Amino acid sequence: MKPSAYLLFNGDCEAAFKFYERVLGGKIDAMMTFGGTPMEKQVPEEWRKKIIHADMRIGDRILMGSDCPPDRYKKPQGFSVCLDGLKDTAEAERVFQALAEKGTVTMPIQQTFWATRFGMLVDQFGIPWIVNFR
Repeated sequence: MKPSAYLLFNGDCEAAFKFYERVLGGKIDAMMTFGGTPMEKQVPEEWRKKIIHADMRIGDRILMGSDCPPDRYKKPQGFSVCLDGLKDTAEAERVFQALAEKGTVTMPIQQTFWATRFGMLVDQFGIPWIVNFR
């Protein structure tokens, strides 16, 4: 069993997944819109091009997500997506800086007593991340 994160976005899932694909070296396997699905009539017309489901493979893990209809969206809180298993300090720094672009750093990436590099941020899409390189 391998747990996976399922992220909910406020209308910018497609942009987020394309950004994560570039930054994290992932591969988007699926990206479906509300249009053409049984959910099409349950969302506003302007929402039909939004993402009902996306998944991306990053190494041996899957990151999934979708756009949450506007009346159901809640700002993410109480969790972080943790990136562990990075190959070296340079990769940890690069990924952290890229995810922090247009976001908010909540703990600058640095050496800690448990990790060579550890940092926390909320990205431009409102998703909290931890970068942890031991």
